[in-house]
Amino acid sequence: MRINMASVLVDDQDKALRFYTEVLGFVKKTEFPAGEHRWLTVVSPEDPDGVELALEPDEHPVAKPFKQGLVADGIPFTSFAVDDVHKEYERLTGLGVTFTQEPLTMGPMTTAILDDTCGNLIMIASM
Repeated sequence: MRINMASVLVDDQDKALRFYTEVLGFVKKTEFPAGEHRWLTVVSPEDPDGVELALEPDEHPVAKPFKQGLVADGIPFTSFAVDDVHKEYERLTGLGVTFTQEPLTMGPMTTAILDDTCGNLIMIASM
């Protein structure tokens, strides 16, 4: 068994696609109509056949309160690995990304938490 897909709940698929590709650096993998929305995934350019991240509309009645609760408590929805959190923090702040947690080192791990502009907090982490 292996993980082939993960999801993030987004308030606007177009805005999410722009942020996740143009700012974070992922690349679009799939896009096709799925009802009133689209099945839309991105992948790491370093692993185009690897785990896909689905940009899922947050239309389910529990999705928005769930996301709001996580954000209110400062809890990231998911985490992405980076080679160097400090360098990525500098790159992303230069692009105007808002962080709710600056780089923080805890033992062998360094993390930072950013706002994805789509209703989620996302952790970036390096070992």
